[in-house]
Amino acid sequence: MTLDIHLLQKKLGITDNANAFLILRDLHEGVIIADVHGEVLYYNRAMAKIDDLDMDYAPGKKITDIYQLNEKNSTTMACIRTGKAVRNKVIMYRTRLGKMSNVISNVFPLFNSDGKVVGAISFTKDYQMLETIISSDQPKKSCQGKGNGTRYTFSDMVGENGGLFHAVKTAKMASESPSPIMLSGETGTGKELFAQSIHNHRRRSGHKFIPINCAAIPENLLEGILFGTSRGAFTGAIEKSGLFEQANGGTIFLDELDSMPITLQAKLLRVVQEKKVRRLGSLEEIHLDIKIISAVGRDPREIIESGSLRQDLFYRMGVVFIMIPPLRDRRNDMELLVSHFVRKFNGSLGERVTGLSRRVSSLFLNYHWPGNVRELEHVIEGAMNMVNGETLIRLGHLPVHVLNSLDDSGGKGMAAPGVDSLIPLCYGEVGGQESSPSLSDIQNANEHNSLCNALQRSGGNAAGAARMLGISPQSLHYKLKKFKINRKDFIVN
Repeated sequence: MTLDIHLLQKKLGITDNANAFLILRDLHEGVIIADVHGEVLYYNRAMAKIDDLDMDYAPGKKITDIYQLNEKNSTTMACIRTGKAVRNKVIMYRTRLGKMSNVISNVFPLFNSDGKVVGAISFTKDYQMLETIISSDQPKKSCQGKGNGTRYTFSDMVGENGGLFHAVKTAKMASESPSPIMLSGETGTGKELFAQSIHNHRRRSGHKFIPINCAAIPENLLEGILFGTSRGAFTGAIEKSGLFEQANGGTIFLDELDSMPITLQAKLLRVVQEKKVRRLGSLEEIHLDIKIISAVGRDPREIIESGSLRQDLFYRMGVVFIMIPPLRDRRNDMELLVSHFVRKFNGSLGERVTGLSRRVSSLFLNYHWPGNVRELEHVIEGAMNMVNGETLIRLGHLPVHVLNSLDDSGGKGMAAPGVDSLIPLCYGEVGGQESSPSLSDIQNANEHNSLCNALQRSGGNAAGAARMLGISPQSLHYKLKKFKINRKDFIVN
């Protein structure tokens, strides 16, 4: 079915960005767009598959005519009535033709320019399909790694910092112990690398390593996914093992543990203490022989005080507590890390970079690295896409956010190169130091930074960036090609 843009514009009174609806056609989630009366205006392929209906069946009919739902228990009608979004609601429904579906529904109201509700757009995920994706994700990863769901060992860690050395030593010593391990570290410090390395340091590394991000799964699904379900536990429930059961004999890694609902933390505490798990709706307990590793991104004391983590769960999960140092506390490892990533991307990108220019080296040592080692890796990868055969990474090769984030304290004598700073795209080397830029270099650098800034502010939208700069779209595309800038790098996902 082709989306009728004109019908949507007429029905909903939407005149801007109507072409955006075209992307909904092949979205993997089911999509329904309804007007204020509940009449279906758009119904995509995924929704037709979930409902087992023909795509042309739904448009023109009311929600309550398609499904055995009324104005109160339909999430779409509730959203239209209240003007408030419905998020991650698990519902069971039956179509008028008899198909039963168990789904996760997210519905958002649509407003006209006067702020009046004119309809709603519904995004639907099939519950069983989501569980299948989660359950099948690990084997796919394992095919690319060591066959057990991992890729890393302690030998993959780079650095000689004392804090890192102590963390690695503790992790190795605790790997064979049955005691739970809690990792604490900022984003990008390598918590999953540590967790995988601990698993692979064990004698039973041939068993599964199953990671789960507690913040990435809707609260009302997490319990069933972790502990499993028994037929009849709720409408549509089937016999299905949970991730704890699937990891039996191996390791389960609970990332962002403090994002788990407090009520579920109490049930997790019992599983950890008793080493037994019981599927939802079942009376049978399954004994576990499992290594439990968890991770948090902040100081546990702060998390406990904020009410996001039960104190008793912290004591039980943090029997062995490992603090992973941030990159700003590992300045002495910078040279080793840079060399490691340069070698890695020389191979994958076909470049011949030998290192950093003097000013980039100084910037790296003084930059605060909020994204830690992960950010350093991405910055080097991005820069090496820009070197175009050069042997040194220079200031002009770095992403705008790194240049713009320098402040007086971070510069330590360097000019903090903001968007309006005159930073040449490339420097000559005189006596091992960068020479002064020419006027042409300065003009090119200023234009390069202006283009990047406009793309950053517009979220990668070329037309928007052109308007900000006061140039034509054709001129913008010419300049992007000239400076080898890819606008897609600025699109926010």
